[in-house]
Amino acid sequence: MSGYLRLEGLTKTYAEHRAVDALTLDVARGEVLALLGPSGSGKTTTLRLLAGFERPDAGRIVVDGEDVTTFAPAARRFGMVFQNYALFPHLDVGENVAFGLRTSREVAAKRVAEVLEMVDLAGFARRKVAELSGGQQQRVALARSLAPEPRVLLLDEPLSNLDPSLRERTRRELREAIGRTGITTVFVTHEQEEAFDLGDRVAVLSAGRLEQVGTPDELYDRPATVFVATFVGRANELPGELVGGRPGSRAIVRPEAMRFAAAGALAGTVVARRFAGGHAYFTVRGESGVTFEVFAEHGAARVGAAVRVAVDRVLFREGGGA
Repeated sequence: MSGYLRLEGLTKTYAEHRAVDALTLDVARGEVLALLGPSGSGKTTTLRLLAGFERPDAGRIVVDGEDVTTFAPAARRFGMVFQNYALFPHLDVGENVAFGLRTSREVAAKRVAEVLEMVDLAGFARRKVAELSGGQQQRVALARSLAPEPRVLLLDEPLSNLDPSLRERTRRELREAIGRTGITTVFVTHEQEEAFDLGDRVAVLSAGRLEQVGTPDELYDRPATVFVATFVGRANELPGELVGGRPGSRAIVRPEAMRFAAAGALAGTVVARRFAGGHAYFTVRGESGVTFEVFAEHGAARVGAAVRVAVDRVLFREGGGA
């Protein structure tokens, strides 16, 4: 895919630490791409390189055929929503959204009304920022970023400041708002559910390198590396020989791909159970000493019971297979 936004071999080093290592990514016009990874994976540095707050040591950034690697942040025409929203408390909603627009008052007022409607805040222009919920403040920050009609929208951990009770609703509102604009979007998150819900595709980073990029389904069902297999979703790491692999190999198996069965290949004892509605996660300590999880109906076994477990599918094998 030849992207509307292209990152080509981006590299950034701080002292002896390589925060971003030869990262290449394509983002299609109108696509929403999530940068997902643990702390220190390079996702925030990548976003700062895109925004122009940092300069790469190597590589380039191209948008719509234009190399913007050396451009100042304002010259890139990218919109940025910061983690803390960076709203001005002494200005009302309309004044916050209009901040930075270099046009007549009449044209600015019209544009403010347009973007507030985009983010489902029509009629909020005269509200005080302090009167808004956390989710509404986030959408004001989004509207302010959209007001100058940027080519690309960047979001840094957009939901991290919200209470868990607000996060799911606000995520839905954010997804709808971005969808209405059709703007090419890159956002950073360490929350897998957020990445999967908001992103058309997800780029998984580890230690500054791209492990895999794909749809949530592709990452979950067809991981390209052990890191992706174990980082995305829940996974068991088993010695390969226990599930038909070669001695010394490793096998990754999802809990839902394991089941209690009278003739199961793995024998062990249930040592813990975590209720999850109609199903539960059962922790089993195998006779070989390895511990793994089985996802089954909540009454399938009791703690302390001797069980046998069958493996229906090995997700990923490293170091040799059967």
